[in-house]
This record gives sequence, C-alpha cells and structure tokens, in this order.
Amino acid sequence: MTDTVLAALVAAVLAGLGGLLVPRLIARVPEPEPKAEAAPDDEADDEPPKTPYAEIAGRPGLGLRSALVSALSGAAVGVATGLDWPLLWLVPLVPVAVALAVIDWHTKLLPRVVVIPATLGAILVMTLVGLATDQQEALVRALVAMVVARSFFWVLWFVRSAGMGFGDVRLAAPVGLVLGWEGWGVLALGVWVGFLLFAVPALAVIVLRRDRSLLKRSFPFGPFMVGGALVGLVWGTALAGRIWG
Repeated sequence: MTDTVLAALVAAVLAGLGGLLVPRLIARVPEPEPKAEAAPDDEADDEPPKTPYAEIAGRPGLGLRSALVSALSGAAVGVATGLDWPLLWLVPLVPVAVALAVIDWHTKLLPRVVVIPATLGAILVMTLVGLATDQQEALVRALVAMVVARSFFWVLWFVRSAGMGFGDVRLAAPVGLVLGWEGWGVLALGVWVGFLLFAVPALAVIVLRRDRSLLKRSFPFGPFMVGGALVGLVWGTALAGRIWG
C-alpha cells in the first residue's frame, strides 16, 4: 500500500467519523440575538425567518450525508497531501467546514462560535508543526495569507455589506491559512474558484428565470468558499503552475 493510498484511507475514515458529529455540532450552536424591529419606512424584508439550528440538526439523514461528504473530501485531501503534516489540521477542519456549509446554506450565517475556535486550533497545530520542523517559511506564508485573505474579504464586506455577510470575512481566515501553507498560487486559485462556483450557477438561474430582482437578494457564500478551498487544496498546485507558471 502506497503512502498516498494510506493517507487517503486514514483521512477518509477520520473525516467521515467527524462528519457523523456534524448534527451534534450544529445543535450546540447558540441562536443569534434577535434583530431589532425595522422602522416603518425601512425596506420590507422578504427573507424568511431563520431556521433554528436544532431543526437543521434534526433533519433525517444529515449525519450520514455529512459523513459521506466529509469522507470523500478527506480522501481527496489525503490523495493531494499524502502522509504529510498538513493532514493534522486539514482532517479536523473537513467536518467543521461541512457543518459551516450546512449552516450557511440554511441560515445565511456562519457562527463565530464555530469559525473562530476552528481557526485558532488550526493556527496552533500549524505553528507547532512549523516550529518543530523545517516548515517555518510555509508557516509564515500561511499566517500572512490568512491576514491577506481576511483583509480582502473585509474590503468586499465594507464596500457592499448587503452582498456579503461578516461571517464570510471570518471564514476567509482559515481558508487563507490552509491555502497559504500550500502557496500563493494555491491561495489565489482557491479564492477565485470559490467566486466562480458561486457566480456561474447564480447567473444561470437569473438568466433562466429572467428575474433581475434576484440580483438584490443575498445568497449564502460559505459553501462555495469551502468548495473553492477544497479545489485549491486538491488541484491548486498543479493548476496554479499551469496558469501562472
């Protein structure tokens, strides 16, 4: 058995087991504070009421679906990474990313009580690995990339907060961290693919439905950001080399 196959199997099993716990994680997320009532002259809010986290967690089959997605994602990461240090933070982050994607898809929220601890945990493990091995350059690049990615999304949020939630800004930190460890080209590609995965289906729906009012609606971006990060981790090095040389 080659190291690549072993890494894929180990990552798939561990990430899959973590995926089974996704419903429990979602159920433990505290509900956000209720928003103040809008003034009478404010624009009408056509958004449906937020789905409670407990209701999302209780949906039949969520654990098995999350485990399957986590296992497949973990296997892909294992194939790309091999038996190497990044698996120490990537494997635990896979089911967390799945949970965040599920939450954002149903609520358009990315709870800080999940994103921030996951980010800090990844930073801690990555720092220990970087200082204990000869990967100090990768560590510095990852930390700088985290700041760059978060700052980039913060600017997008600041310019048009109606089109992007601050949860996306928070999620940009761990995305930039893990992609930055692999390289600047991987970071650029992962972020770009996230926007591409989001924009193409959205524009297709708008064109097919011929409803320009959809442009004013907010849509969850977290699942597409996670998908872009996965593409960057798995194929980023090869694609970035072909695109940017």
